Amino acid sequence: MPDDFIRRISRRALLSAGAGFVVTTAGRRASARANRDFRIAAAPARASLTGHDRRPTDVWAYNEAVPGPTLRVRQGEPVRIIVDNRLDQDTTVHWHGIRLPIGMDGVPGISQPPIRPGETFVYEFTPPDAGTFWYHPHANSLQQLGRGLAGPLIVEERAPIAVDRELLWTVMDWRLNPDAQIAAGFGNMMEAAMSGRIGNTVTLNGVVATDAPVRAGERVRIRLVNAALARIAALRFEGHRPVIIAIDGQPCDPHEPADGRLLLGPATRIDILLDMQGEPGRRYRVVDDFYDGLDYWLVHLAYDKAAPTRAHPPAMLSLPRNPLPEPDLKAAERRELVLQGGMMGGGGMRAMGGMTGMGRAAWAINGTSMTGDGHAGMAPVATLGLGRSCVLTLRNETAWWHPMHLHGHSFRVLRRNGAAVPHRVWADTVLLAPRETVDVAFVADNPGDWMLHCHVTDHMAAGLMTILRIGDGGSHKR
Repeated sequence: MPDDFIRRISRRALLSAGAGFVVTTAGRRASARANRDFRIAAAPARASLTGHDRRPTDVWAYNEAVPGPTLRVRQGEPVRIIVDNRLDQDTTVHWHGIRLPIGMDGVPGISQPPIRPGETFVYEFTPPDAGTFWYHPHANSLQQLGRGLAGPLIVEERAPIAVDRELLWTVMDWRLNPDAQIAAGFGNMMEAAMSGRIGNTVTLNGVVATDAPVRAGERVRIRLVNAALARIAALRFEGHRPVIIAIDGQPCDPHEPADGRLLLGPATRIDILLDMQGEPGRRYRVVDDFYDGLDYWLVHLAYDKAAPTRAHPPAMLSLPRNPLPEPDLKAAERRELVLQGGMMGGGGMRAMGGMTGMGRAAWAINGTSMTGDGHAGMAPVATLGLGRSCVLTLRNETAWWHPMHLHGHSFRVLRRNGAAVPHRVWADTVLLAPRETVDVAFVADNPGDWMLHCHVTDHMAAGLMTILRIGDGGSHKR
């Protein structure tokens, strides 16, 4: 069964995630101040993932930091980011979740030429939406993301919201050998046809964490980013009641998560409000219990001994909505995309047809596999009229979970297995359970050839990827 496979590769990991190295997760690696000009370099580096008294890990990093520097920008203001490639292979940067022009999207061969070793590329865009986003490569993604190339991008609201503090938690998942070095084996086809490359060490803001200092009575906004290759997280805040205020950067109706668990597939971001109602001096675990029998604690909320800052939590607040166009469901074009393949999908891995690009295929969308990271000449699965509303039905016919990500757009999540999704949820990455069907809707107002793919990176590289053409499509358009 799928859980058995995950158990075999993950047990050591989840023990090491709670290994007990002391580090604060609050305010670690201060971000660049809000600005319009940044420069980041992708290069080999070393990082103390498992503690400063342990051997550092050889990684690939932006500006020698894992995760990369937090880029803070302002909603509606132009941004210019210079990217230097100091790797020995091509790279790009994809600004995940940002609605930007196709020429800035970072997909080699479709959006831009790859950034060759020693070369530089300048990304320029104006983010229309405030929220929590992130950046990562879209070239040799398995190794480049799996070796550490990822960083948060925060688009600040025009007016700050009323919280006492803000925390940014970037979760990354690593497969390390006993010497604390990244294990070989990227692109294993057996893993690719199952859950993907799940690691054995989980870090929070680049370290195996223990304590996040908090004070009773305060209200904290926590921005959560799942930057893992494949690991799905389901976080429970023991003794606390998190309230979701945004998903994938897009505000929603404030609500507590079902069963008190925050479900984060790879690439998902969730913003929560957390009222610190615990007892001064106590520690409360944040537990990830997604995989059966493999619960572990990610971090402790460590309360100061001081008296509470307030007796009762303040009134609940909502984030201001972003300027997303509302789809016209009655007049919408409708498309169905069927996710197929993988192990245990009816008697083992089926051969996939219609493969384009390089590499072997284990997955398909509507019978066609597109492997790798994106390349010129990828035929679209559908062409949508510019400015038209579209309802996409995503039907998962496989035995595995798939976080499906659409570039260049955010979509309204309408229904799961026919049941309406509450709380006016918008997203750019939607997690589909095995055999689940999800309906999403958006306005196709951003012209270009836009990727739609699974963000379990092995799944994408092994065929679970396609193109939606909006307008006349085309490549390298600014």
